[in-house]
Amino acid sequence: MSKEFVNNFQDFQVFGEFGGVNPSIEDSSTFTFLHPATMEKMFHEEVKGCFLYSRHLNPSNENLSKAIALIEGTEDALVTASGMGAISTTLLQICKAGDEIISHRVIYGGSFAIMKNFFPRLGIKTHFVNILDIEAVKSKITDKTKVIYCESLSNPMLEFPDLPALRKLSDVHDIKLIIDNTFTPLCFSPNKYGAHLVIHSLTKYMNGSSDTLGGTVCGEHEFINSMKSVNDGAAMLLGPVMDSIRAASILKNLRTLHIRMKQHSKNAMFIAENLEKKGIRVIYPGLASHPQHEAIKKSFNLEYGFSGMITIDAVTTEKANNLLMKMQEEQVGYFAVSLGFYKTLFSSPGKSTSSEIPEDEQTEMGMSPGLIRFSMGLDDDIERTLGRIVKCMKAVGCCK
Repeated sequence: MSKEFVNNFQDFQVFGEFGGVNPSIEDSSTFTFLHPATMEKMFHEEVKGCFLYSRHLNPSNENLSKAIALIEGTEDALVTASGMGAISTTLLQICKAGDEIISHRVIYGGSFAIMKNFFPRLGIKTHFVNILDIEAVKSKITDKTKVIYCESLSNPMLEFPDLPALRKLSDVHDIKLIIDNTFTPLCFSPNKYGAHLVIHSLTKYMNGSSDTLGGTVCGEHEFINSMKSVNDGAAMLLGPVMDSIRAASILKNLRTLHIRMKQHSKNAMFIAENLEKKGIRVIYPGLASHPQHEAIKKSFNLEYGFSGMITIDAVTTEKANNLLMKMQEEQVGYFAVSLGFYKTLFSSPGKSTSSEIPEDEQTEMGMSPGLIRFSMGLDDDIERTLGRIVKCMKAVGCCK
């Protein structure tokens, strides 16, 4: 099904005003009307698809949104200025004071922090559970529950949820199932397995060049339009609008997503297999040792592999820190957060992207202080990369 999305995207054509091969960038904050009645109808939401003001809708952003919807297999999509912009506005479109969210306990630190620390100010409560335990999820459902939230592969433990089981629960209790698919574009299609809404940080794989921030939420027309409502749309009123020039840039980069994901995944599989052979604790969905490997094999679009994300355990904080610095010195890649870049990026999630999660809770989740998260790059000579990683590991005492 994912291949069909890619083919549809490749057939998706947007022409500029003079038929350019790239769509023209609409560098305007506001748009003209030919009659006062049309503008009045727009504010009363009697007219759809009309360009009014770029916080509401912009042609360049709309082009990108349509392309992403094709890739994710959803009716529609909305792009935002960042991944957190997509997450926060989506949840706030659904939830109000007194409502509750059920979230996986192992998620990106920013997502964890907004639900645990910020939303309570608004009267929205979140229950953090092990999303792999369906009974644990059931136990937290009440008539106040509005959302079940998790990631296609949890950050940084790379756990894979049972979406069909979660969707069944959602249907019984009229709950929205939201999946952050940032780690696995093309590799996995959450919409196909029951997600009501699919979120991405476009900053990562979708864009692929680490030069801009962006986010998106994908779903049915009705929900996406509700987010753009001039009267009560969270995206419209909170204003996390993407700049049109950035939207045009990301749209161009989307054209190579299918090629990039194959190479990221190929390199990650090679590194994961070889490090595991050396006795390193490696978490990677493509390995038979991964707890959900069989389910992943049945669900993933294997043409694109298992993603470029790997987590290894250097056991101690000292060894992890030494290894991070050594790998940067030996040109394995860059000691930096984020992912999806053409160069390999690595960081210690417990001290960076998951640092918002208290240490005792990290321990409970199985996050060792020595965890290192890799976003494998597009290296052409991956055997050379492996040699450099192993050399660094030996130097800091991580392997023999």
